[in-house]
Amino acid sequence: MLKFFNRLSKKKEEFIPYNKDIVTMYSCGPTVYSYQHIGNLRAYVFMDLIRRILKHHNYKINGAMNITDVGHLTSDEDEGEDKMLLASKKEHKSPYEIAKFYANLFFEDIKKLNIELPEHVLKATDHIQDMIDYVKKLLEHGYAYETSRGIYFDVQKFKDYGRLSGIELKDRKAGARIEVDNEKKHPADFALWIKAPKEHIMQWESPWGMGYPGWHIECSVMGQKYLGEHIDIHTGGIDHVTVHHENEIAQNDSLCGHQVVKFWMELEFLQIDGGKMSKSLGNIYTLSDLEKRGFSAMDYRYFLLTAHYLKMQNFTFEALEGAKSALANLYKLAKKHKMAEKKDENLSNYIKRFYDAFDDDLNSPLALGVVWELIKKEPNYAIYECLLEFDNLLGLNIEEKSNEDVVQIPHEVLRLAQDRWNAKQNKNYALADELRKQITSLGYVVKDSKNDFIIEKI
Repeated sequence: MLKFFNRLSKKKEEFIPYNKDIVTMYSCGPTVYSYQHIGNLRAYVFMDLIRRILKHHNYKINGAMNITDVGHLTSDEDEGEDKMLLASKKEHKSPYEIAKFYANLFFEDIKKLNIELPEHVLKATDHIQDMIDYVKKLLEHGYAYETSRGIYFDVQKFKDYGRLSGIELKDRKAGARIEVDNEKKHPADFALWIKAPKEHIMQWESPWGMGYPGWHIECSVMGQKYLGEHIDIHTGGIDHVTVHHENEIAQNDSLCGHQVVKFWMELEFLQIDGGKMSKSLGNIYTLSDLEKRGFSAMDYRYFLLTAHYLKMQNFTFEALEGAKSALANLYKLAKKHKMAEKKDENLSNYIKRFYDAFDDDLNSPLALGVVWELIKKEPNYAIYECLLEFDNLLGLNIEEKSNEDVVQIPHEVLRLAQDRWNAKQNKNYALADELRKQITSLGYVVKDSKNDFIIEKI
């Protein structure tokens, strides 16, 4: 039984899609004004794990993810400047050049991390008219109003506002970064469309004059256009819960007259050395930064799998080094099973426990524990085949890595090496030494580590 934690209900629930034949899934994508840091990228590995377990259960997926290239202000609460414009001024490029450059870098990172993109990857600027039409409908239905600054959603018209975050409307205050818009009916009212000054670089014609969309509107518009009015899963970061996702729910459910998204799934923050990522602290790392230090994207993916998505994960280079070492050992052991002569292992217990772990709200740490129990067993080709099946969920490229630099060790040498290892574990050192000599006479040498051994040709 597949279960996910649903933040809307605050409990783990059996996953039953609206339509038994296909799962609709929307994922909050990147704002492409800068490099995506490793904390951002955790959200897309999370998205990928959900897609992988759904496919394991033979669901077809219709997924969508936005690329925000307009409208995301420096604060999620309609304050400050558009992030795209700030990057444009800083780098002396057009917002469209900025968006293309950083979107391409994002896609490169996604590919390195072995993440499958959703079926629809959508740019906000390609859907301006759709957003205008959506805002017009909200106005017509009485959920929005116009001020001198733009079109705002009237949160007091939506009785369930705050259900996702648990913050009551009376506790919502206006932000303090810039002057509060006194024309707003309530401090929590949010911008659907922002009227732009003449000098604003990104603006479009609308019934309310030249302007540009608010950030929150794009996800509602594109989600419903490509997935319909019944969306099974919506993913994003925990930082989106109190404002962005809360606002999406208000827009969606008001206009459609029913609950649009069934499961809201947000992952926790990634900490750096026990604290927040901060430019002032110099601890914002990209995937490229990790690669320059000798780590691969797969090392980072493995690191992420060691923590549950609902738990705050602490990144340190020491922990990443541990992940790198573990993954290298996993690849090495996978090769050993691949070259094994035996293929007669009953693995049903391991298989059940592995998939049960993933079915229980993507418990990847528990699933990895099962992998390590299995992979430390005596070499057996059936274990290698099982690992490949498991990797359909883990996404660690085990088959690809097991084909790299594989020295074809004769089965006789493999058997002698395993017998020698067993003799050492039983403290029969005389037998172990005799077996080592036999291995050497065949042109190979065995090198021991703390928990394993490797075979090399002399």
